[in-house]
Amino acid sequence: MRYLHTMIRVADLDSALDFYCTKLGLAEASRLESRQGRFTLVYLAAPSDKNRAASEKAPMIELTYNWDPEVYSGGRNFGHIAFEVENIYQTCAKLHDAGVVINRPPRDGRMAFIRSPDGISIELLQQGASLAPAEPWISMANTGAW
Repeated sequence: MRYLHTMIRVADLDSALDFYCTKLGLAEASRLESRQGRFTLVYLAAPSDKNRAASEKAPMIELTYNWDPEVYSGGRNFGHIAFEVENIYQTCAKLHDAGVVINRPPRDGRMAFIRSPDGISIELLQQGASLAPAEPWISMANTGAW
C-alpha cells in the first residue's frame, strides 16, 4: 500500500491556488479538466516532491473544483493535512506576512496550524528537533479553531 493523495473540494480554484501555491509554496504537478464531468482537478506537490510527482507518484493534494457552485463544509471534521518545514518560524512569518492567520502559533518551536480559504486545517511541523521558543510566537494566542 502507498499513500497517493488527499482530495479537497474547493469553492474558488483561483483562491485555493493562491493559498496553496503562492502562499504555502506547493507546486502544480498536473491538471485535468473534464467538460463532460464539469470539474477541474489540480494536483499539487511539495517543492521537494515536484520532480518525482509524475514518475514516482509522490504524495500530493488533489484540489477538486466543481464548476457548478456548491457550498462545502469540512475543515476540522475533515481532520488536517500536514507538511514538514525547514524552519517553522520563517514559514509562519512568511504566511503571516501574506495575510494568512496563524490559528495555532508555533509557541513550542515544533508545530503550528493554519487554515485554507475553504476551512481545511493544515498542520506545519518543524523538520528535525524543535526550535528554541522565540517571540513573537511565544506570546501569540490561538486564533479561531484549528
